[in-house]
Amino acid sequence: MTAELAPDAGTSVKAKSRPGDRVFSFLSTFSGSLILAILAAVFFFLLFQGLPAFFPDAAENSHFVAGASNLAEPDAEGNFFWYVLPLIFGTLWASLLALLMAVPVAIGVALFITHYASRKLAAPLGYVIDLLAAVPSVVFGLWGATVLGPFVQPFYVWLNENLSWLPFFQGQVSATGRTILTAAIVLAVMVLPIVTALTREVFLQTPRLHEEASLALGATRWEMVKMAVLPFARGGMVSSVMLGLGRALGETMAVAMVLSATGVITFQLTSNTNPSTIAANIALSFPEASNLDINVLIASGLVLFAITLLVNSLARWIVSRRKEFSGAN
Repeated sequence: MTAELAPDAGTSVKAKSRPGDRVFSFLSTFSGSLILAILAAVFFFLLFQGLPAFFPDAAENSHFVAGASNLAEPDAEGNFFWYVLPLIFGTLWASLLALLMAVPVAIGVALFITHYASRKLAAPLGYVIDLLAAVPSVVFGLWGATVLGPFVQPFYVWLNENLSWLPFFQGQVSATGRTILTAAIVLAVMVLPIVTALTREVFLQTPRLHEEASLALGATRWEMVKMAVLPFARGGMVSSVMLGLGRALGETMAVAMVLSATGVITFQLTSNTNPSTIAANIALSFPEASNLDINVLIASGLVLFAITLLVNSLARWIVSRRKEFSGAN
């Protein structure tokens, strides 16, 4: 009797597979595969279109690469590596400065909204922070070039006069304030809502029992945050910071409008000689590019693609090492 019912049971299970389930399964699989296909298509496009720039003999015919001799070593003319090296430095340097300014503020705002502010204050403040992400980058660029730059220029002069013994504040001060530090401040404002919103959501996922147990044992509000909230949210905070870093690495228009770049490698923050970024250099140089110059710019885009992929892989590795605190389980 049991043997006779088994096929019927199996048949009934198969009969419960509804058309909607099959359609949803197909669409989910198709969407995941489509993302991978688009990513692969972008990579191969950048690779094949930028491949001619990696050959020194061909790169000598490029106006951009041939002009790279003043960016690095005198004998580096015609070498794509010496052309893109200052751009890589400027991209990483500006993004690092932006994160140093944005991350502490973002974590502090997220903690204030989730664990210190009242409901009447937390909701409007959260909305204001989220609205910053909706502001177009060109608006940030206009604000940085016309308002922020002239506003901070006297402060740069003071830094140069009083802290010139530090290598960051040496050199001739920019007369317009459009320096790498100003561009980093603009990037920090643009990164702030992303890191704040994600960190806030991670803090809200902390088990309520963990927080109440800490307070019941006599911990202060800050001790509860330090022992219960921050360890639980560590993986999520790393993910939010890396997502903000990816946003800063790829920002184009705001940096192009704010930064007065000369294409050098320097750690000076307030001088009139500033490194450029890969994205801003592509945006500013592409209208005048032709023939091999286009391949050079696409090759620099491939380098930026590789940097972004490396950053995201590093973030994934860090989060996987701390997955017991990430809340993913």
